[in-house]
Order: sequence, then structure tokens, then C-alpha cells
Amino acid sequence: MLKRFFSYYRPYLKTFALDMSCALGNSAVGVLYPILTRYMLNDLIPNRKFGQIISFGLVLLLAYVVKMLMKYSVDYYGHMVGTHLQADMRRELFAKLEKLPFSYFDNNETGKIMSRITSDLQEISELAHHGPEMLVMTSFSLIFSLFYLSSINVTLALIIFSCSPLLIIITVIVRKKHLESSRRARRSLAQINGDVNSSVSGIRITKAFNNADKEMEKFETGNKAFVEAKRGQYFTMAIQHAATIFVTDIFNVVCLISGGIFLYNGAITFGDYSTFIVSVSFFTSPILQLVQWMEQFDEGVTGFERFCEIIDLPVEEDRKDAKEFDKLNGDIRFDNVSFSYNQDEEREVLDHISFLVPKGKTVALVGPSGGGKTTICHLLPKFYHPDSGTISIDGNDIEDITMHSLRENIGIVQQDVFLFSGSFADNIAYGKKGATMEEIIEAARKANIYDYIQSLPEGFDTEIGERGIRLSGGQKQRLSIARVFLKNPSILILDEATSSLDNTTEALIQEALNSLKKGRTTIVVAHRLSTIKNADEILVVANGKIRESGTHNELIKKEDGIYKKLYESQFLDSDFGLDSKMMMS
Repeated sequence: MLKRFFSYYRPYLKTFALDMSCALGNSAVGVLYPILTRYMLNDLIPNRKFGQIISFGLVLLLAYVVKMLMKYSVDYYGHMVGTHLQADMRRELFAKLEKLPFSYFDNNETGKIMSRITSDLQEISELAHHGPEMLVMTSFSLIFSLFYLSSINVTLALIIFSCSPLLIIITVIVRKKHLESSRRARRSLAQINGDVNSSVSGIRITKAFNNADKEMEKFETGNKAFVEAKRGQYFTMAIQHAATIFVTDIFNVVCLISGGIFLYNGAITFGDYSTFIVSVSFFTSPILQLVQWMEQFDEGVTGFERFCEIIDLPVEEDRKDAKEFDKLNGDIRFDNVSFSYNQDEEREVLDHISFLVPKGKTVALVGPSGGGKTTICHLLPKFYHPDSGTISIDGNDIEDITMHSLRENIGIVQQDVFLFSGSFADNIAYGKKGATMEEIIEAARKANIYDYIQSLPEGFDTEIGERGIRLSGGQKQRLSIARVFLKNPSILILDEATSSLDNTTEALIQEALNSLKKGRTTIVVAHRLSTIKNADEILVVANGKIRESGTHNELIKKEDGIYKKLYESQFLDSDFGLDSKMMMS
């Protein structure tokens, strides 16, 4: 673990070496005071060497100026090393998150992931900066105090040092409990972050249902758990600190009494006795700092362990022999494909399904919710991998196609549109790296959103707000369609792209989608059957199986067919194609 941690210092070894040198120099200057104190008390003052007293004072003042400069270097360059390490780890962690499979994000809340990137890495940064510095400074001070106190009086020094094992015993006993309580506190904080993220994201739903009290109750549960975890952490910390302070106070008592006895018996001079009392702090102070360092070490180690948990997760990977394809034609085949999100589930989400989508054709997936339609859409771009069976495009198993080239050839328009904070232009340009403004404008025209954007004072530079909060559902959808137009894929997935929209908006979007589908192999998931009547083939998916297949006209003629029942339940008058929801409203 430590070897792995210190590997992050490699790019900054020169700055780190400067930091450590200044930390060592800072400690070295600090030992001048007791040395000069002893010399003055034993020689300069008794012998009335006034000139040398002034000279020694000036030398000490100059040394303190140097110490100030070194302290500046320690604080500035040390913190910068920690900041660089934090930035590198955050970059590595973010890059790792981008490569993790969808299953990871299915099982981990966004707020908890955010705590890994923020608070955990902050603790690691603090350890990276203060840890090595404190070890260097305290180690030097301890070694110096051992030799220097022994040089004054070995017997008295051994008496003082004999109290040290008590400190070690206390630290060992308390540290394990403190480390575990620190981990509990970290998990509790991650839970709070997750709750806050969920509540803020759903604030409109909370207000719409007047459920602020319920959200507050959920938050307070996590908040109380955090308080209890912190209570345990601070309890062990308080025991350790109080016991440590008590033991160091014992050092002073032992030093005062035993030194006084030595002075009374003539075993030590008054100057050496005074120096010993002054110098004993050079032994106790590093011990106190080491105890504090152990606390910081525990915090940093806990954060680094959580960091490594994500870094060590397996990522999405292509097969070694996977090939890049510049342009796929779009002949899609599912051959006996089975899949379940959880291997422990008794029922598979998809159960040995097979179907073909020829190049340039449109296949619609319909059926009850939870039947497996969206899962089919997730398997095609390799968001998940089938448990058995094969999915092929143009005769190539998609496992033999690199994820990059596969996803470059697939465009997805979903019901739940995700837009990034930024402008209209930024979000459309997301569909193609290095897109020109002319290409962005053309994509907006094709998606039927150009006129609306141009009506805004800032046009394409208009900010859309977090997740497009300033836009209507139809505007978000058209913006996502423009993104796919710009991408220009050969395969198109429309996952309930027109659901939850009013009829006027749906007509605009359907027009854009019809234009988008031209010349592309398209898989459509739809609840509104009016939008897929003209599909080349309709597959009825229920309970993980394809129950029926055929054109609209073929399926509507099947007596007691699933599609026919869905159609009749959705439309009261098939001749006029009126939505039952409209007629009941």
C-alpha cells in the first residue's frame, strides 16, 4: 500500500526533495536554542563574556531568519506537492470512472462516488503533504533529543526515556479502534452526499408532492448515523490525546523531581539542569506530533483505500483481437441471446431471443413494461454483455468489434434526455468531436430546433442550465436529436423518444425522427403504437421472449394476439387513430 502511495510522488521528486530538505533544516535550526542555552548558562554568563553573549544572540537571530524562509518553503512547496498528487489521483479516478461498466453505476449512487473524488482525495492530499514532513522533522528531533539529553546526563535521560513505552502502548491500543471509526465516518459522509445529491436532483418532485418532510427525515437518518460515527471517532481520538498529554506531563514531573534530586546531590550542575528542563520538550513535542500524525495517517489511509477500491475495479475492455471498423452497414442479428442483470436472478431478462434487422430497415419493439425492450437496446452498444448467444453486425460478432468503433456507429435518442451544463452549441457539438459551427447549425435545422434557438438573444451561445432545466421536454428531445444528426451514425436506437410529449410537440419530433431514420438501421422502442405503425417489422417482447413478430397489418389480424390487445387498449377508434388518453382527458 505504502509503495503504491509513494509512486505518486515520482513526477514531483525535485520539489518533494526540496520540501524534505527544508523540513530537515527547519528542525536542525530548532536545536540551536538548547545548545546555546547550555553554553551560556555554563560558560558565558558565569564568566561574564558579554561580547560572546551578544554574538550568539545575533547568530540565533540569523538562524531564525533562515528557519522562516525554510518554513515558507515547507508550507508552500509541500502543499503544492499534495495538491499535484490530489489532482493526479482525481484525474486517474475520473478516467477510471469513464471506463467502468454500466453495472458499477447501477449499484453506486452519484453522491457516494462524488465523496471519493472530493473529501477522500482531500484527506489523501493532507497526508501526502504533512505526513513525510512530520516524519522527517519528528524523527530528527527525537534522535537529536536522545543523544543530546544523554550527553547532559545519561542516568537522568534514561529515567525520562523509560516513560516512552507507555505512550507506545496507548497508541497501539487506541489506533485500531480509531481507524475503524474513521472508516465508518467516511461511509456515513458518503451516504449523506448520496442523499443530498438525490434530493437536490429531485427537488421539483419533492415540492410537487409536498414531501420536504420525508426528504428531511431521510437526510436526518443519514445525518444521525454520521454524528454517531464521528462520536466514535472523536471518542477514541480524545482518549488518545488526553492519555498522551497526561504521559508527557508525567515526563515533566519526572524531569523536575529527578533532576532536582540530582542537582541537590551535586550529580548535575545548575546550568545542565536548566538546559535539561528546556530540552526535554524536544523529546516530548515530537512524540505528540507523531500521535497527531497517526491520526492523520489513519484518515489518509482510509481515503487511499477507498480510492484504490475504484482504481482496482475491472474496466470495460475489448477482446485482444477486436477490430476497428470505420463504417458499419448496419445488418443486425440477435442469435439466441439470453441476459440477466444479476446472475442470482431466477428469471432472465432476455430468454433466448433471436431476430434480424436488415440494413436500412426499421424494427419496433413493443410490449409490456419490464419485458426486456430497453435491455435489447443496451446490449447492442455493449453497455452490457449477453450471458449467452451472440449479437452481430454485418456478420461480425460485436465482441470482435472495438467498443469505440461500435459506439461511433450507433446513435441513441432516449426518453430521459441528458444534457450537459453549457450552451446549445456545446450540447449539439457533443455528437461529433471538432464539429464546425456550420455543421452544428445544419444539425439543429434537421432536428427542427434551429428557429427556436435563433429566437433567443444569444442564439446558439445561450446557456441551457443544469441538465437543460430551462428547456421544455420537447426542446430537450430535439436537442438530443440534433446531437445524433451531427454524429451521423449508421445505426439508430430510439428508446421511447416521443413518450410523455404533447401531440403538437410529438408531431415536430416525429418529423425530425423520420428524417433521422432515413438510410439508417433503426430499432425503435415505443409505447405509443401510432409512432411505429409503418415499421418494417414489429416485435412483441414480453417476459424476456419475442412473443409475436410481423408488420402492423399482420399483427392486428391475429386473434387474441398480444399486439392486437395492446393496440385496442390504446386506441378506441382505429380508423381515426385517436389516442384513448386524449379522448378521456
